[in-house]
Parts: sequence; structure tokens; C-alpha cells
Amino acid sequence: MKTQEQMYDEALNTFLKDWCLKTYRTDELGEELNSRATFYDLFEALDNYQDIYNLFGINESIIRERIFEKLSEIMVCPYEEIYNQWLR
Repeated sequence: MKTQEQMYDEALNTFLKDWCLKTYRTDELGEELNSRATFYDLFEALDNYQDIYNLFGINESIIRERIFEKLSEIMVCPYEEIYNQWLR
């Protein structure tokens, strides 16, 4: 059985594109995502005030919202915290 820490690390190291394609099977926009970007990369980009759309490889707010929602779940924090970090 995996520990909480192992599950957390696994979630952070999940590729955004893989997660989107698995979670939203009918959404073709997921195909356009950067295939090398992980949730950890997103966390770091937000923490360093970088342009997350460059990380994603696409400029699509629906995708951003979905990914932010999942990141907030991984980080066990409200969506608003992730969103507000992005706005800064």
C-alpha cells in the first residue's frame, strides 16, 4: 500500500497532458498540451510567477481551470489560492 507521501509525489509528477486526456477523453484540446509538463512544473511556475500558458503550450482558459482545480486537490488547498497565485 502506498503512503500518503508517495501518492502526493506521484500526483505532482503526473504529466498534465496525460491527466487531461484520461480525465476529459472527449476534449481534443488536451492533445495540444505540452507533453513534458507536470503538476510539479505548474506549481513551480506559479511559485515563480512564470507564464503558465508557456508551460501548457496553449492559451486556453478551460484547460487552465481544470488543471488548477486538480492542482488545488493535490495541494489540499482551495482553488482560489491557486487562482490568486496565478493572478499575481
